[in-house]
Amino acid sequence: MDFPAFPEGFVWGTSTAAYQIEGAVGESGRGPSIWDTFSHTPGRTAHGDTGDVACDHFHRYRDDIGLMTDLGVAAYRFSVAWPRIQPDGKGPANVEGLDFYQRLVDELGDAGITPFLTLYHWDLPQALEDAGGWRVRDTAERFAEYAAIVHSALADRVPMWTTLNEPFCSAFIGYSEGRHAPGATEGHGALAAAHHLLLGHGLAVKAMRAQQYGDEKFGITLNMAHVTPATDDPADVAAAQRSDLLQNRVFSDPILAGRWPSGEAELWSPISDFSFRKAGDLDIVHQPLDFLGLNNYAPTYAKNAPTVDGDVTFRVATDIGVVDNPPATLGRTAMGWPVEADGLRRLLVWLRDSYPQLPPVYITENGCAYVDTVVDGKVDDPERIAYFDSHLRAVRQAIDEDVDVRGYIAWSLMDNFEWGYGYTKRFGLVYVDYQTQQRIPKSSYYWYKKLVTRRGDSNEG
Repeated sequence: MDFPAFPEGFVWGTSTAAYQIEGAVGESGRGPSIWDTFSHTPGRTAHGDTGDVACDHFHRYRDDIGLMTDLGVAAYRFSVAWPRIQPDGKGPANVEGLDFYQRLVDELGDAGITPFLTLYHWDLPQALEDAGGWRVRDTAERFAEYAAIVHSALADRVPMWTTLNEPFCSAFIGYSEGRHAPGATEGHGALAAAHHLLLGHGLAVKAMRAQQYGDEKFGITLNMAHVTPATDDPADVAAAQRSDLLQNRVFSDPILAGRWPSGEAELWSPISDFSFRKAGDLDIVHQPLDFLGLNNYAPTYAKNAPTVDGDVTFRVATDIGVVDNPPATLGRTAMGWPVEADGLRRLLVWLRDSYPQLPPVYITENGCAYVDTVVDGKVDDPERIAYFDSHLRAVRQAIDEDVDVRGYIAWSLMDNFEWGYGYTKRFGLVYVDYQTQQRIPKSSYYWYKKLVTRRGDSNEG
């Protein structure tokens, strides 16, 4: 059966992130980031893996753009490494670091590929973390200055500007769960980080709009999940409401609706007085957006559970008495995440219904990790093809239900450093041999190529 047609002008792309692929951490005047510190701390990442070399994209970006050109995508979503631009997180631009992104953007332009630039994909300069990190207001202000520097240098060639990638992960996995850099386990500090990420987003949009050069578009990327109670038990229904608050509405309500989310005082007042909020902050956060980037991998099925810490005053922000309990009938990826494409459709419809002023949506990350093996120089990954196929059909169904989705940017172009999992999980359309840096397009790469270039149907390998 032929794959369903998408609207004219629908954008097809693929994505990466700076620390996950660039390597060259000591080159071009780049300063250390929190992920350099975190990954070099024993026990923080699988096998002690670091992003020191990663995919060596810093030196091989032309070859990687060649892969994108062959793939046929119209868009490439990448992030700028803040410590390459400002090694200490403040002050004038490091010219060598900025030059790398000048070359990257120029090469993309020559290839006819539209750059979707993300200013922050988690690599905070370590000097700013040493001064308090996202817990403090100054970091939000420094972020706006950094955004203005990058925008001033590249806005003539970059039409799509994203402030933050997945602030949920930065705030709550980084400052509450401790599984990501900087590895903190806090309550009030994590909530303060969430607020200052929101504030930094708003300040950055204001700063870039103040020096807008053309018709460039400004947005943010949120990782969200459709939340369903695991059962009809009232306790699970209440757990789903708490989970939805934590995973989604902490960020989507102030950004998309200009309101602080209901339920947060009841949930977090024992650990925070929200003193980090100042008069006028909500107006700064609630900037008009040209698009919303949406990252989604799986839905959530919330089940009530005991909190980990019995003393409420010492709980971390994510200890809200909820566990994810998806149906056992759903398949799992190598990450252990359930596979249910309709969860993405439900999420898109929920966004449409929850936020009447919802801007156009781009799916900026969607993909899966499976165990990939090279056999006779090839990598066959039918499970990944099935995942992409089902999730793209779900996106098409959401469009039929009047959700304004403008593009799909698959995660990821190639296997890379998968944060705390190091190099043990592979999400790429392209297999990377980390010892030799050989790139081997997987069967999913050729499937996606046929889809985006409209030269075949979804059932061909």
